[in-house]
Amino acid sequence: MTQYLVSIHRSVDYNPASAEDDAILNSIDVLNEQMVAAGVRIFVGGLQPAPSARTLRAQPDGTVSVTEGPYLNTREQMGGFWVLEVANLADALLWARKAVLACRAPVEVRPLH
Repeated sequence: MTQYLVSIHRSVDYNPASAEDDAILNSIDVLNEQMVAAGVRIFVGGLQPAPSARTLRAQPDGTVSVTEGPYLNTREQMGGFWVLEVANLADALLWARKAVLACRAPVEVRPLH
């Protein structure tokens, strides 16, 4: 069995408090229940909006700087993720397809080391 990261991507200005209606939340709950019942879900987590992130960087003098905001300056950021353990990439993609429909957002699938 291989573990995969299935990550949800949202627009940087996405506001879950106003954008997620009951239908989306219900769809995500149903998907989580299906993953648990199938025994594939290892971990799940939703992330606060990208502006709440802090980025740390090593400096030449050996100190570490901390700045407000995400590391990547992009129009889309990761909004949440699942870690799934499935037999192969094809199975991971089956679950990712369900995630796209439940979350109404793009999803990326990557194997873990």
